[in-house]
Amino acid sequence: MTRRPLLVTAGWIGAAVLAVLVGLAAISVIGNGLTGSEARPLSAAEVADELARQQASVVASAVPSASAGTGTRPPASPSTTAGTRTLPTRGGTVVGRCAGSRPEIVSMSPKQGFELHERDRGPQDGEAEGEFRGLADNHDRVKFDVVCAAGRPGLVLDRED
Repeated sequence: MTRRPLLVTAGWIGAAVLAVLVGLAAISVIGNGLTGSEARPLSAAEVADELARQQASVVASAVPSASAGTGTRPPASPSTTAGTRTLPTRGGTVVGRCAGSRPEIVSMSPKQGFELHERDRGPQDGEAEGEFRGLADNHDRVKFDVVCAAGRPGLVLDRED
């Protein structure tokens, strides 16, 4: 009977060693897939090339839809629109542009500690306004209007906050 506990102990040790080896092999296979040459970071030139390629495809796809007889022009991309500007605020960043004399909010990105509370993109009603609101204090607000002056967007902060 002394032989049976010895076999059980050897079996458990063998199973533990086998489990560790299988785990190490699995981590090695997964690690190679995550950190292999396919997952290397892109250089600045590669990023610029990829952005240019994506932007060209977006502009190219917009052109045929505009020539369908509607009489409207395709929307200009942000990099080719002289009237697009990044406008920083205390609560975040606003990207605005002018569609003729009408302001438009392209995007809004809140800073850490703020959230996007309200956005009227414009330009359909001639007004483009938004609000960032603090996460910790609901009364910490940054309200603003995007305006167009001489074809360039600008920011007017509401002074009630």
